[in-house]
Amino acid sequence: MDFIVSGATDIGNVKKTNQDSYNVKVISTPMGKMVFAIVCDGMGGLSMGELASATVVHDFNQWVFNRLPLITAEKKINERTIREDWENLIIASNEKISAFGKQQGFAIGTTLTAMLLTQDSLYIVNVGDTRAYQLTDKIVRLTDDQTLVAKEVRDGKITEEEAEADTRRAVLLQGIGVTPHLYPQFFSGSVVKDAVYMLCTDGFRHVVKENEIFAALNPTKMVNAADMTANIKGLINLNKQRQERDNITCAAIRTF
Repeated sequence: MDFIVSGATDIGNVKKTNQDSYNVKVISTPMGKMVFAIVCDGMGGLSMGELASATVVHDFNQWVFNRLPLITAEKKINERTIREDWENLIIASNEKISAFGKQQGFAIGTTLTAMLLTQDSLYIVNVGDTRAYQLTDKIVRLTDDQTLVAKEVRDGKITEEEAEADTRRAVLLQGIGVTPHLYPQFFSGSVVKDAVYMLCTDGFRHVVKENEIFAALNPTKMVNAADMTANIKGLINLNKQRQERDNITCAAIRTF
């Protein structure tokens, strides 16, 4: 299996700083090509949210650079190893960001969605309300939002439609740096050929519907890096035209 990757971020219409951070890269390993992607949405006073999200992206990039080669050298990936590594990484990042925030007198933190694609498997970790999607002949959300309104939807208290208009939709139940006891969500499965895997912050999908995302980012529209970048930026611009107030970020992977 081969991969093409792309991504883009935008400060948006209102905010003075871009507190989103992301990275997506193809990696050569003894087990063949892999892709690591990460998207984080920072929050906090001044530009501190930017620091929080960039810190988590940096910490995971260090894992890719230092730890992943040791794992792939054995030509076998153990899901438990990935999960334990990422859980320990999140705990360490949580403690570091929380301590720094207390020193500065600000509550700062970040969401996280990270994904590793191998030649046959995918691994995802999620904290907060950034999301991962799989697009084939339909769009499927791979993560669950850790927000108050998402919990109420799962509990049957409100509908998905009511949640979209709920003024509490930004209230997070989990965030790195702001939640003492984190419960990251882990997902794993098989990689699908001729698919698009997409990670995004909430600013990318507040005012753009999933069917609109599918229309722009489905595999038939994402055939090379230039098209991928253009289509992602097209949706970012659509968000801005519809007066999205948040930072806007998306990373995408095309399998073939």
